[in-house]
Formats: sequence, structure tokens, C-alpha cells
Amino acid sequence: MNETYKITGAEAILLSLIEENTNTIFGYPGGAIMPIYDKLFDKYDKLKHILVRHEQGAAHAAQAYAQVTGKPGVCFATSGPGATNLITGITNAHLDSIPVIFITAQVASPLLGTDTFQETDMISLSIPVTKWNYQVTNAGEITDAMALAFFYSTSGRPGPVLIDITRDAQNELTEFNYKKIRATRSYNPKPKFKSDDIKTALQLIFQAKQPLFLAGHGILLANATRQLDSFINKTKIPVAVTLLGKSAVSEDNPNYVGMLGMHGNYAPNVLTNQADLLIAAGMRFDDRVTGDLSRYAKNARIIHIDIDKSELNKNIKADVAIHADIKEFLEEITPLVNYKTDEKWREKFDKLYSVEKDRVINKECFSENGKIRSGEVVNLLSVKTSGEAIIVTDVGQNQMMGARYYQYKNPNSFITSGGLGTMGFGLPAATGAQVGRPDKTVILFTGDGGFQMTVQELGTIFQYNLPVKIIILNNNYLGMVRQWQQLFNNKRYAETNMPTPDFPLLAKAYGIEGNLVKKREELNIALNKMLHHRGPYLLEIKIEKEANVYPMIYPGKAVDEIVLEP
Repeated sequence: MNETYKITGAEAILLSLIEENTNTIFGYPGGAIMPIYDKLFDKYDKLKHILVRHEQGAAHAAQAYAQVTGKPGVCFATSGPGATNLITGITNAHLDSIPVIFITAQVASPLLGTDTFQETDMISLSIPVTKWNYQVTNAGEITDAMALAFFYSTSGRPGPVLIDITRDAQNELTEFNYKKIRATRSYNPKPKFKSDDIKTALQLIFQAKQPLFLAGHGILLANATRQLDSFINKTKIPVAVTLLGKSAVSEDNPNYVGMLGMHGNYAPNVLTNQADLLIAAGMRFDDRVTGDLSRYAKNARIIHIDIDKSELNKNIKADVAIHADIKEFLEEITPLVNYKTDEKWREKFDKLYSVEKDRVINKECFSENGKIRSGEVVNLLSVKTSGEAIIVTDVGQNQMMGARYYQYKNPNSFITSGGLGTMGFGLPAATGAQVGRPDKTVILFTGDGGFQMTVQELGTIFQYNLPVKIIILNNNYLGMVRQWQQLFNNKRYAETNMPTPDFPLLAKAYGIEGNLVKKREELNIALNKMLHHRGPYLLEIKIEKEANVYPMIYPGKAVDEIVLEP
């Protein structure tokens, strides 16, 4: 836009969003942000606003929207408690590297530092959990601040940014001439890797007898799933994913061998310590993946590729640490690699998978004895939806079951809270995912505990008639905490038993259809009814109260000490 004209700072915020091709905002109005909302009233033809029921819900919804659309999420909140209510969601987006633009209102600039009504120093509060933040105190700063926010949030390793704008800056007049930012000094978001890195990596791959590719969330963030497919299909190197790397590889791919980590699959965890080469891409060797660091991958040479230099050699010392965009790295190395993995190595994964299938998966998904189990619910829905739905989870046992037993086919189809592990993430995230992808079936797996933390977002689903399918796996416990209490605290279930309300009746109070399943013979029909219902639907399923998630790497143990049962 080359034409220059004067508008209020509030309108400049909205026009800046339009210039950045934003069409959806999640937020909640209040006194200090009222000028922006007043101008938003005139922009409903170009900017859709989703009114959440709590600012934390806006943050989680904006994050999920970003993940399923590939566009940065945008979130509005007023000053004081409105802004502070975002902090959990900002932190969640920060730890999971999701681009979200948070715009908070602030008291008028003459009142800054006076402890006036609803004043909070959001710049200081958000510094540790944002990629960049800035306080706007005059309207002339708005367009540059907005352009920088989008650039920083989406470039390099993505992440949340925050602009805090005073009320007087929202009302001031300013010239509007928006210019997108492509580069800034002293910030190189796309490092160029050295040609020697490619040569060394090729040598290590050629020498390997038992290689394993570890695919992290960075594959999805870099939009590199097609490049990863090309590499592993050419080399036949087995590929395992982290929790947030789920859906980076279609689980139909014959080279896919499962999920890493504390509740991941048996084969990739055990064989990590037999591999002679690990190729780690877009992952940070989190403690949930490595177990005891002193006994992790001692037989392996390690190639680690990450766009964030600070992740290289942070937890695990790499033989080749490559600071690069993983998409560009794979595009460069794949045509040059001349290697195929020995079938005997892959057979080891198949044999260990058979062990896990017999001792864990069949019992979890296909048993006809006892109460309904979470795994069989997830597995049934995977079959019924052909792995094509977007799955959102809360945190806890429902999260691990959703990751383990749904067969993901499409990129960015598994949405969960990884680094922070935020209970209450699921319902608002499912809302954001459905807004972002109205063409897809969005299914939420949540527990009775996490669901109640943000239950008010049923109001958002009702208001916009979002056809989210909500499954509450109800064991009347804080399930994962109870599992740890059982294993490590002699079944001393301190404050984890949780009586719950009539969830379908609660849903009906919001105008949402609901049902309760207690018996296995009711399950199939109930799931079909839910999936074929045209609008939102809540299905509460009573599951076995003291079922645990296995396999499991106990705290302090090595990855190859993963256990299949108590």
C-alpha cells in the first residue's frame, strides 16, 4: 500500500493485520482495548473475530489455528487481568515454537508506572516467553511494530510475539503506509549451512549399518514433510517421531517405526541405544525423549540439524551439528545420498513392534474384557475416520493415548501441548483448529480433569456452531498423576480422585448435543452417531478407572529400559 492517509492507531492495528493477510482474530474485549474493538466493528467484512470465554482460551485457540493453517494466529486482550490471563497460552506457544501475534491494550501512557486501575507491566512479564515484544506509546510506531511482529514471529524458529499498546496511542491519529519487513540487521533467521556439513553427513550415513532418523516438530514448522518423505523413501532409514513430530510422517509409510519418548513405542526407544547413527532433525533431545542422558545413544554418531543454534550441543553433543533450515538441508542432501539401509536392521524394529503389539497394543485396543479403555476408543475412531481427522488432545493419559493409537496420515493433524503440558489446552485448541479448518473433522480427546479447566469454551463452540467432536475419557481421576502415585507413591492417591458433573447435561445447557457411554456394546453406535452429527457433539465415555499408559520409561532410566507392563 503506497497511499498515505491519517487514521487512528486502533484502525492502524486492524489495517496492518489485513495487510498481513490476517482474517481471523481470537479475543475478549475490555476497557483499555475498547478503541480497537470499536474500529473492529467497521471491519467485520475483512476480519472475523472469535469471542472466547476466557483470554487463556483465546491464546490456545490462536495457537491451534496457526498450526492447522500455517498462518500466524492473532489474539487480542485488554490490560491488566485480560493480558495476564494470556501468559499460560503465550508460554505454551513459546515452548512449542508456534507463531502467534498477541496484542494487548495498556493504560494511557501518562499513567504508566502509577499502579493505576488494571495496569500491569506486560513487557517485563512476557520477556521470558516471547520471541520479541514491544510497547507502543504513540500511534506513529504502530505500523513498524506490527510489521516487525509478523516478521519475527514467522521467520527462523517461529514463536509468539507481543505488542502492548497504550489507550492514548489507540486514539491518536497517524499516517498509515504499511510496509512488510523482509529483513532486519543483526538477525539472520535462515542460516546457510556449510558444504562441508553435507559432505561429513554423507560420510557418516554411508558408514552406518544401523541408522535411525529422529523427526521432531521442526519438520512440520519448516513445511518439510515432503522433503523428509523423499529422503527416507530413498534411503529406507527407519524414522521415529517425537510427540510434537507426530504427523510429520504418514504412519502408512513403511519406514515409519513409531514414537519416541516416555510413553512412545517399544522398538524406537530400545533400538536408539543400538543405533550407530542418529539423524536428529528439528528436535531438541528433550528429557522425555532421552531418558538418562548419561546412557543415551552411546553407540551412535549423531547428526543434529536445527534452525535454532542454541539447541545444537545443548543436551546431546553432536558429531555434526548443522545450523540450517531442515527443509533446505534435506533438499540439498537427498539427491546426493547413495545409501540404502540393511533390511536386517529394519527387521529388528518389526520384531520389537510385534512384542509391543502382543503385550500392550492388543490388550489396550482389542480386549473384550473389563471396562472400556482409552486406546480402543482412539483406535476405533482412527479406523472410522481413516486417519484423516485433525486430532486435538488435552494433557495426560488422554494425550498419550491420542498420540499412540490414532494413525495420522496428514501433516499438522495432531495438535497438543508439548513443552508446557498445559491441562485445559484441549477444548480451546479444538475451537481454534475447527475455525482454521472448517473443512475437516476435528476430534478432541480430553480427560475429565483438563476439560473442566476451560469448560467455558463450550460457549464459544455454541456461539459459532463449530462442529467439534468432544470425547471426554472419564475415569474420575487426574489419570496421569494417579498413575505416578500408583507406581511411585504406593497408591497414595492424594487429591487425584475427582467426582465430575453430568457432562452431556452440561453440554446441553450450552445447546450442544451430548451422550454418555458406559458399556462397550454401546460404544460403536455412539461413535457413529457423534461423527454423523452435523454440529458440535460431546460424548462422555466412562473408562477403566485405574488403567495405565504403557510402555513407559521410568524416571532416571535409560531409553532401552522401557517397560511394557508393571
